[in-house]
Amino acid sequence: MSSFFAHVACLECGFEMPADINLSTCQQCGSQWLDARYDYESVGRVWPSALAKRDHSLWRYAELLPLPEMDAEVTMGEGFTSLTRLYTYERLYHHNHLYIKDERQGPTSSFKDRQAALSVMAMKRAGIGECVLASTGNAGAAYAAYCARAGIKLWLFLTSLVSSEKMREAALYGAEVVKVSGTYDETKHVAAEFARRKGIHLDRGAKAIPGKESMKTLAFEIAEQLGLKMRDDGRWQSPDWYIQAVSGGIGPLGVWKGFEELHRMGLVDRMPRLGIIQAAGCAPMVQAFNAGHEQAAPVIPRTLITVLATGDPGYSYVSLRQACLSNGGTMRAIEDGQTFEAMRRLASKTGLSVEPATAVAFAGLEQMLQDGTIAPDEVVVVNCSGHTFTAESHILGDQYVHDLQLTTGDDAQPAHASEGLDSAIRILDEQVTSILVVDDNPSDRRLIRKLLQRYKRYRIHEAASGREALSLIRDHQPDLVISDLTMPEMDGFTLLETLRNDPATAHIPVVVVSAKALTEADARFLNQYSSSVWSKAGFDTSALVEHIVAALGDAAPLYPGDGAGLQPQPFRTLRTAPAAAPTTETRARVVVIDDSPGDLRLVRRLLESDGHYEIIEAASGRAGLKAVHEHHPDLVVLDLTLPEMDGTEVLQAMRGDPHLRDIPVIIISARQLSGAERARMEEQAAIIEKATLDRRAFLYVVHNALR
Repeated sequence: MSSFFAHVACLECGFEMPADINLSTCQQCGSQWLDARYDYESVGRVWPSALAKRDHSLWRYAELLPLPEMDAEVTMGEGFTSLTRLYTYERLYHHNHLYIKDERQGPTSSFKDRQAALSVMAMKRAGIGECVLASTGNAGAAYAAYCARAGIKLWLFLTSLVSSEKMREAALYGAEVVKVSGTYDETKHVAAEFARRKGIHLDRGAKAIPGKESMKTLAFEIAEQLGLKMRDDGRWQSPDWYIQAVSGGIGPLGVWKGFEELHRMGLVDRMPRLGIIQAAGCAPMVQAFNAGHEQAAPVIPRTLITVLATGDPGYSYVSLRQACLSNGGTMRAIEDGQTFEAMRRLASKTGLSVEPATAVAFAGLEQMLQDGTIAPDEVVVVNCSGHTFTAESHILGDQYVHDLQLTTGDDAQPAHASEGLDSAIRILDEQVTSILVVDDNPSDRRLIRKLLQRYKRYRIHEAASGREALSLIRDHQPDLVISDLTMPEMDGFTLLETLRNDPATAHIPVVVVSAKALTEADARFLNQYSSSVWSKAGFDTSALVEHIVAALGDAAPLYPGDGAGLQPQPFRTLRTAPAAAPTTETRARVVVIDDSPGDLRLVRRLLESDGHYEIIEAASGRAGLKAVHEHHPDLVVLDLTLPEMDGTEVLQAMRGDPHLRDIPVIIISARQLSGAERARMEEQAAIIEKATLDRRAFLYVVHNALR
C-alpha cells in the first residue's frame, strides 16, 4: 500500500503547499486550518477491489491517509469498529435503519483513538520525543496510551472539571497530567504557552492534518459496512444522517470530508446530512446556527458534560455550518437533564452503556425522530463513544496530577490578566520539577520531603534503596536526586556510578546527604560523581533548600534576604537541629496579629516553648500595623481574617513602607487561598495553614525567618 497524498491546501485562502503531514501554518496567510488533498482519480481505480484482502483497521484505507503505512510498534488495531443496528430503538420510535458506529471498541473506548494513532505515528516519524496536548478528556486518554506505545513523553493539560477517573487513566499510561482550574479555552492557551516556553511540540487537534484525516476513516467504514448490510450489488452506501455530539467538531469535520472524497470517486451516490448536537450549557455552534451567523461567538461552558465543554469552536463552526446548509443538516442543543435520561434509557433498552457525551447525541436523535426531522425511511448512524476506564488510585499514589489555578477568589471567575498567566506558569514550572529522595530511613526521607515542599511545590518521589531508585529514575527522569550513601541492595556509590555511566541519566544532578564518615577515596569519588555532599550531622534548612533551588536553576530566594549570597560548597556540614533560638541577651521581638484569643495563646506557647522572645499581641489589623510601626519587630506572625483591616492589607502596607518592607512575615490563616492568591503572597511571606499547624514546622519557619 502507498499514500496518494498530493498536496496541502489552506482552508481559508486556498493556497497550495507540498504534501507534508507536519505542516502547521499556511505559508501565504498564516492560517492554521490546513487540509490534505490526494490523487483521487488514481485511488478511485484501486478502490474498493483492493480492500478485500486487507486487515480490518483504519489502515486499510492507506491511499487516502497522509502516512504511507502504519507503524507496527504504535498501532493497536484501531478502527473498523462495528456498525450495530438498534432494533429496540427502531421499535420504540417506529423507525427502521437506526445504527450506531460503536467506537467504544477502540483501544481506549473512544473515537479519538483514530486521531491519536495517526498523530502519534506522525510525531514518531518526525523524531518528536515530547508533546503537549490540551483536552477535555477522551483525546487525552487516547494520546496518553499511544504516546506510551511510541515512547513519547506527553504533557496533558486538562480542565479541573474532567473526571478524576480520566485523569488517573492518562496518568496510568505515564502522561504528565496538569489540571487547570479554568475553562477549556484557557487551558488550551496555557498549554500553548507552556509548549512555547519549553520548546515542546504542541498538538493542534482539529487544525492539524492528522486529526481530520484520521476521522474520515469513520466515513469510509460506515459506507463500506452499510453497503454490506443494505445492498446486494457490493456498492458502498451513505446513510441519510450522521449524528454526533460535538465539542470542537473534529469528528464530523473528518466524516464529512470522508464522504466528500467517496462521492468524488463515485463510491457513494450522495452526501449524508449532519446532525450536530451540543450540550445546551455549551452550545456556541447551535446558537450561531439558529441565529444565522457565519461565525460562532465564544461562550463560557455551563454544562456537566465536561467532554463537550469547548466554548470557542473557531473555524470548525464555519466548516460545519457550510456542510449543514449544503443539504439540510441541523444543529441541536440538549439540556443536561435530557442527556442523563437518554443515557439511562439507552442502557436499559439496548444494553449499551455510554458516556454522557454520547448520550447527548442519542437525546438529539430522539428529538429529531419525534419532531419528524428524520423521515421514517431514512438511514441513521450515530457515533457511539466512550466507557470511562477507571484507574485505581493506589497504583499511582498521590502525585499523578499537577493542579494549576487560573481563577481568582471571586466566584471562580477566570484570571485573564497576563500577570495571572505568568504566575500560573511559574507555579507550573515548580510543579513539574521532580526530585527523587533516596534513603533507607523513612524518617529522613519524610524530613527532606517536608522541608522541600514547605518552600516549593516540587513533586517529590521516594525510594528506599539504590535499586528501587534506579528503576524510578529511568521511569520518571527526575530533575534532581538527593541520595544517602549507605543503603541495602545497592548503595549510593554504585547508584551514582550507574547513573553517570548511562547517557540517559548522566545529566541528572545528584546531591548526597549522608551520615557516613568519608575516606579520602570516598571524597575523590564523590567530587567526580556528585553535585555536592552534605553531612547528616545536621540540617540548616534554608541552606539545603537554597542549594537545591540553585542546582535546579531557580535563582529566586525563598524569602527576602533568606540565604542571600549563599555559594554552595562541594562539601558542607549541616547542623542536626534548627538554627539556635535567640538567647536571653538577644531576644527576638515578634508581633503576633490575630483576632482569635485562642490562636494568640497557641502562637505564644509555641514560641515560649522554644526560647525567649519578646511577644507583642494585636487583635486587629489596624492595631497590629500600629504595633509594627512602634516596635519595628524582627518578625510578624499574621492572620488574614482580621477586623478593621485584613491581613492582606497589613501585608501590603508593610511591603509598601521602606522602613517595614524587610521585616519577615509568617502568615498563619484558616482562609482558603486560590492558587493565584497563594502565589502572590508567597512572594512576600511564608504561609502556614492553621488546619495543619505543626510545632516543628512552625519553629523551622520562625528560625529561618530570623536568620
